Amino acid sequence: HRAARENVILMDMSFMSKFMVQGRNAGAVLDHISTNDVNAELNRVTYTPWLKENGTLEADLTVAKLTPEKFLVVVTDTMHRHAETWLKKNIPADSHAFVTDMTSAYAQINIQGPKSRELIQAVTGTDMSNEAFPYRHIEEISIGYAKAFCGRMTYLGELGYELFIPTEQAIHVYDALVEAGKAFNLTHAGLKALGSLRMEKGYRDYGHDMDNTDNPFEVGLGFTVKLDKASDFIGKAAC
Repeated sequence: HRAARENVILMDMSFMSKFMVQGRNAGAVLDHISTNDVNAELNRVTYTPWLKENGTLEADLTVAKLTPEKFLVVVTDTMHRHAETWLKKNIPADSHAFVTDMTSAYAQINIQGPKSRELIQAVTGTDMSNEAFPYRHIEEISIGYAKAFCGRMTYLGELGYELFIPTEQAIHVYDALVEAGKAFNLTHAGLKALGSLRMEKGYRDYGHDMDNTDNPFEVGLGFTVKLDKASDFIGKAAC
C-alpha cells in the first residue's frame, strides 16, 4: 500500500475478463448498453455502468475505443459470464457487432504509483509524457519484443497504467518490467493492497459497495450517467 502511494508497484491482474467487441455497429451497440459516452473519442478508456430498464446496476466496467470498429471491454472476473451474456443479448439481430472472449488471450499487468510513468518510459520508446499520454488514453506500445495495449487508468488513485499483453509474450514483458524496476525499487503488490487502496480513494466495488439493487446515483456514480449524450441507453428513462 505504501509503495503504491509513494513509489511504484507491479500487480498481476490477468484474471480480469476481457472482451473484444468489433463491427460497424460495435460503437453504437456499446453506447446503447452503457450510461457513459463510450463511443466518442478514439484511443480513450471510459468507465461506465450497465443498467437494467428500471435503472438499477447490472455491471460496471471499462470500455476502450481502439478503432472506430474495435472496442476492448474489461470487467471483473466475478462477472465474466454475466457481463458477456448481457452484452450479447443486447445486440440487435440486425446489428453488425460481434463479441469475442479475449480473457485468456491477454495477460494484464498494472504498473501503478507516482513513479509508474518513469518505469514505463524506461521500457518503451513511446512518449509517455502527460501531454502525449493523458489520463484515460490507450494505445499499442512496444516493450522489448512485444506489443501491448497500454491504458493510463487507475483503480487505486495514483498515476498508473494497465498493460494488456498477448499471453505468449507476458513473461517477456514481466521480466523487462522487473529488470527496469530495480532502478525504481519496484514492489510487487496483490489484491489485499488493491482493496485497501481503492477503499481509501473511494472507488466502488461491485458486490461489496453496490449491487443490482442500487442505482448509480445512490452509490456516487451519477457522474457516469450522461443523460445528454446523443444516443439513448438502457435505463435512461428511469435515471
